[in-house]
Amino acid sequence: MAPMSRTSEGIGKGLAVGVLAAAAIGGAAAPQALAAPAGEWQVVGSAAGTEGLDPVLAVAYTLAENAAHAEEVPLWINSGHRSYAEQQAMWEDGIATYGSPEEARRWVLPPEESTHVAGRAVDVGPQEGAQWLEEHGYRWGLCRTYSNEWWHFEIATVPGGACPAPRADASER
Repeated sequence: MAPMSRTSEGIGKGLAVGVLAAAAIGGAAAPQALAAPAGEWQVVGSAAGTEGLDPVLAVAYTLAENAAHAEEVPLWINSGHRSYAEQQAMWEDGIATYGSPEEARRWVLPPEESTHVAGRAVDVGPQEGAQWLEEHGYRWGLCRTYSNEWWHFEIATVPGGACPAPRADASER
């Protein structure tokens, strides 16, 4: 079987996950949800697709992806950070597809409102991996934020905390 890890040199040419995760979250020590037995932290590259993401999201997602792959669950980022121009094109396509800005907002937001443009959201695949992330992502603060998008995740709680109920769709943002 081919390795499932899809890493890159994204946010720092390798990061000391234990130290950076604790620092990114703002705590003095790693929360229990991120804790590992002594000596088990490793220096790893960030997950593919984390370039341009908020550092907290990039670290949280990298940890989650590594855990999923350790359980042989496929998980990857289909879309992370988007430029203003990319999001604008998606917004215009959404209006053309759905017929109105109001209807398009259920699926895509204009760039000035998009969490992807801000580097605070990831769209993941495949569906099996997204399901795993929905069940386990709270360990790193990752939550599914829209009921109509099984693939969309953001930092929405502290690591180990309960995820809030997803909004029906992006128009409720």
